[in-house]
Amino acid sequence: MTKKEYGIFSLPVIIGALGYFVDIYDLLLFSIIRIPSLKSLGLNDAQIASDGLFIINIQMIGLLVGGIIWGILGDKKGRLKVLFASIILYSIGNIANGFVQTVNQYAIVRFITGIGLAGELGAGITLVSELLPKNKRGIGTSLVAGIGLTGAVVAFFLKENFHWRTCYFIGGGLGFLLLLLRVGVLESGMFKSIEKSTVKKGDFFMLFRKWNMFSKYMKAILIGLPCWYIIGILISFSKEFAVKMNVQGAIDPGKAVMYAYVAISIGDVLIGFISQWLKSRKKAIYIFYAITALSIIWFFNLNGTNVSTVYIVCAILGFGTGFWAIFVTMAAEQFGTNIRATVATTVPNMVRGSLTLISILFTSLQPVFGYLKSAWITGIVVMVIAIIAMYFTEETFHKDLNYLEE
Repeated sequence: MTKKEYGIFSLPVIIGALGYFVDIYDLLLFSIIRIPSLKSLGLNDAQIASDGLFIINIQMIGLLVGGIIWGILGDKKGRLKVLFASIILYSIGNIANGFVQTVNQYAIVRFITGIGLAGELGAGITLVSELLPKNKRGIGTSLVAGIGLTGAVVAFFLKENFHWRTCYFIGGGLGFLLLLLRVGVLESGMFKSIEKSTVKKGDFFMLFRKWNMFSKYMKAILIGLPCWYIIGILISFSKEFAVKMNVQGAIDPGKAVMYAYVAISIGDVLIGFISQWLKSRKKAIYIFYAITALSIIWFFNLNGTNVSTVYIVCAILGFGTGFWAIFVTMAAEQFGTNIRATVATTVPNMVRGSLTLISILFTSLQPVFGYLKSAWITGIVVMVIAIIAMYFTEETFHKDLNYLEE
């Protein structure tokens, strides 16, 4: 089957969306069940906040490590093999999460699960980008992300009806079910065309040898920073922010994540069509940057408001960061077939892993500026870096992907 025969509702897109659904379910599950799971391990409120951030950071480091491993293997061994292996690892990891008894055990298993989760999005986006014609790939990858992101919504509703350990078991089961569905998906024709060639494939260090390659790679990472500042700091710790801002009523971080991801899902689908309409990836992302910046300002002016308003702002924050799929697609479009999976897999996981650095900045500022002002400053730094990186990034909307990096 040739590339032009695939449409936006073809099997690779549908299975890619289901794969990302399971990925997001597992990735966000800890943020959703952080409080009940850590409380059941005997932690108090202060420990739930500090140890919860520690576990999230360890999980993100796992994603960072896994992104490099799976990215290299995706270019060397194929996109599908990476998808199979990563699904097996994160499914086992989630089942193991259902048995943890201590914070350290929790962190170790989330690290292993993070490594597994790192392979899903990049390999899936690369596969869909290479199988769909260029006039459809932006919409195709947006549908993958838009549908996939509803995994966070399902995770919330399961958390409301099941014990937190059962939620992890369900995640593991969904992963193994996905493995069976993957069997019918074909490998990328672009990868197959170079599979037996002598061209260097999956050479991660190629990205650092030449300034042009390194610069493109770093900018591809930096333009995604606002996503995990919003999710990893503002949304995940919305309960703590609400207390500091004297919000009337108690915030459920799981519900905040759910509202944010409903909106992210809508944003991720919409941005694909906006990008198509504008014939530009960059212009579409600038629009979403503006929404993100305005919603951050609103978030920090919620002093004394009610719980419902906080959830509304969390949803708008989520919508503003609904450029995840297009940002990863842009990263894939900037590099040749022999290094594309490495880039598309490492870039989103570098962004996820950057939450550790963002958290360090946030916490290091607190002794001087306090909790709220430190989050403000961190947000300003993140947005400025992302906008500058986007400004110097090339437009890739019309780019043909059938080329190699030497």
